This record gives sequence, C-alpha cells and structure tokens, in this order.
Amino acid sequence: MNPLRRGASTRLHSAKGAASAPAPLDALPNTPAPGDYAEFLRVTLPKQEKNVASHRLGSERVWLKKAGPRHGKWGYRVMAAVARMVRLDIIKPVPNPGGEAAIATEARRLKQLAAAGLRVPTVLAQQPDGLLISDLGESGRATVVLQERLDQAAAAGPVALLTVWREGLAAIAAVHVRGQHLSQAFDRNLVQCPDGVIGYIDFEDDPAEVMTLAECQARDWLSYLHSTAMMLEAAAPQAAGQHWHAALATVHEEVRERIANAARRMKWARKLPASRRWGRDTQRVRAVARLLGRWHDAAA
Repeated sequence: MNPLRRGASTRLHSAKGAASAPAPLDALPNTPAPGDYAEFLRVTLPKQEKNVASHRLGSERVWLKKAGPRHGKWGYRVMAAVARMVRLDIIKPVPNPGGEAAIATEARRLKQLAAAGLRVPTVLAQQPDGLLISDLGESGRATVVLQERLDQAAAAGPVALLTVWREGLAAIAAVHVRGQHLSQAFDRNLVQCPDGVIGYIDFEDDPAEVMTLAECQARDWLSYLHSTAMMLEAAAPQAAGQHWHAALATVHEEVRERIANAARRMKWARKLPASRRWGRDTQRVRAVARLLGRWHDAAA
C-alpha cells in the first residue's frame, strides 16, 4: 500500500525473507514426481495451513502461496484521503484485494518482469487459489535479503553501508531502464542471489492499476529510501546524497520531478518528533523527509 509505511503489507514478508535463513523444508508423503508442478500444487495446496510455505520437490526448493482472505477497503480510503490532502499522488494506496485476485496479480507480474529479463521467481504452476513459484537460490546456496546485508554493512561502517546501498539503487534502476516497475521496493523485497545478481519478490499488488509509469517508478525510489533512510541519516547522509543524485541522473525527467515534488510536499514531516515513543513509522517518515530535504532543497 503506502510506500511511506515500513509496516505496510508485512504479513508475507517474514516467510519470504526467510530465504536467507530458511526454515526446514516440508517433506510431504506421497509427493508428486519432481517436475510435476501442477500436480504438486493441486495435492499440496489443501494441506498447507500457512499462506506462504516452502517445500521440497525432489532436489528443488519451491514456494507455495495460497489465496488468503480478501482485504477490506477502509484502509485504502484513509490513505487516499491523506494523499489528496498533501497532494502527493505517489503515496496513494494501491488496491490489494487479497484472495484469488492477489494470486492472479502476482503471477501476472512475475511473468511480466521475467519477460523483461529481470531476476524474479519462476511461476511453476498456477490455479485460482494458489501459486507455486521457484526459489531464487541454487543447490543449497540460499539468497540473502538486502535488508540483512545492509544491517551487517552498517555495523561495519559508512563505506560498507554505502557499497551495499548502491547495489539496491542499481537494482531498481535496472528495473526502470526496462520500462518496468516494482510493487513494494523495500530493502526486504530485494534479494541477492548466489551469483550476486539482485532479484525481486512480492508482487501481490500492481501500482500501475492506479498510477502512471512515472508515478510507479518514483514510488519505487521512495519505497527504497524509506526502508533505508534511518541508517543513512545516522551514518553517511552527504555521501549517500551523491550516490542518490548519480542514480537519479539516469532516470526520466518526469520521475525526477515527482521525487522533487515529494521532497517539497513532505517538508512538514522534517519536524516530526525524533523520539522512539512516537513509533518507528514516524521515525522513518521523518528520516525520509530530512534526507529528501537535504538532497533536493538546493535544486528546488
């Protein structure tokens, strides 16, 4: 939904983020033959209690996602009202009705991004209430969520942090240069594959249903900044700003204009309280606003 709320749509991320430290695979009796993905989905889906779970099919790790409950619309109306109030279209909510619609959306978007040459899980089998997708790891070599790599790098110092952070910038730019967009471009949804390539996960909603491509791409940048702003502000805001502007120099002018507009519209958020008692979401929004102000005021 809202790219300026770190907690938005987290119900599935913990399961998918576990790819970097996977839980034991489910070994089911009477498992269909390796490669028979449609049969595996048909047989396993009714038995799976969780919305997302990993399984072993022969030597493969696969992920099965089942349709969850449909989502209510009240939260979308509230966020839409906020977006209108601050006149910032790129934070308006993206419809995610859940249920079978979310399954269909994710399958469609994964196929779309794969066709564009981007590293995403492969759709192995699909039915209205479930989706079977591949793991981005290889033969026992797991993926690592970029969020974890950033946390480790931050502990090592600003230089290490910026090195990893730039990889995320480059991964988003690689999506946009192909005329595509992500869904929620948070650091937790970018994963480093064993060969070093950054892959992308979590596509239950499609911002293009309510936004132009420029808005979708600007939203990607702000989502990534939102998920990383607090550590950047604490460690290396000036150096990060140089990398930020270098990345934006290659994007479409309309996207840059929308980000600059977001910096202006969010000026009020720079004065939000820094105390943790106000919650992590407030701290993150404040950090985003402060960084955008630092990086874009001079050009305003």
